[in-house]
Amino acid sequence: MSQAVLLFPGQGSQEAGMGRDLAEASTEAMSLWKQAERASSLPLREIYWDGDDAAMSDTRALQPALTVVNLNLWNAVASRVKPLGAAGHSLGEFSAMAAAGVLSPQAVLELTSLRGRLMAEADPDGKGAMAALLKLDLPQVEKIVADTAAQCGELIIVANYNTPGQLVVSGTKAAVALACQKAKEMKGRGIELKVSGAFHSPLMAEASKEFAPQLRKATWNKPRFAVYCNAHGRAVHEGESALEGLLAQMTSSVQWIDTMRNQYDNGARRWLELGPKALLGKMVAPCLADRATADQLDIQLVNNAERAAALAE
Repeated sequence: MSQAVLLFPGQGSQEAGMGRDLAEASTEAMSLWKQAERASSLPLREIYWDGDDAAMSDTRALQPALTVVNLNLWNAVASRVKPLGAAGHSLGEFSAMAAAGVLSPQAVLELTSLRGRLMAEADPDGKGAMAALLKLDLPQVEKIVADTAAQCGELIIVANYNTPGQLVVSGTKAAVALACQKAKEMKGRGIELKVSGAFHSPLMAEASKEFAPQLRKATWNKPRFAVYCNAHGRAVHEGESALEGLLAQMTSSVQWIDTMRNQYDNGARRWLELGPKALLGKMVAPCLADRATADQLDIQLVNNAERAAALAE
């Protein structure tokens, strides 16, 4: 039985046709899609197996649908993997919680359906935005954020600490646009993301406030293995600690660099990314460049039935 840390991606990892092969080969996998459709009241299979990019990008559908794909991939390999831990990026953290038994799959589908709706409705006037600032290090990005906030007087924070060279800012549209301009002046790049709001920032406070009672109502179990939380990057080993991490997640930055470093420091050398396409696996080596060379790290992607079967052999 192989050992690995499980990585579950979030929004941005969706693909047309995702999860179809597993669902058509397994009644259990198809059942999870149907549960998600009931929880979200949306035709998820129609959207992701036959829809267009615009429909697939709608966070109301994307959050439960991607959760189904992540969990079906985990179910396909679970009997042959002994996890050292798990982590999910943003939305993916809910898949990590389900894989570790902290939350039931049904609870996770209900929660991600609600989360998708609340996040879609959090910014009806389109005031928020996000952008990736590239080719700049953390001190440079922090300076851009501080200078931008001082100059325009509007909210902007570092929302995703993805890798030392891939940082995402979140805030008002004016602030994010100014930050992108400042990034260019510093010989970096600012790429505005196609999102419907300023996620992982205080601008999500109202949505987070509405979401919190439903999180608290869920049954929180002791994790079967460590789960690393976005809000602080550390492993949690109790249901209450997992709840606290998710209560803070919607308005807090994603501390992915610390997450990966803490996993390595706790003994991880192999990672298994379970999602539609390679995203998180590409972040492992850059996050750990101060600890290991790329050839010392084992990173595998399981994104369809064929790869799941190959891992199982």
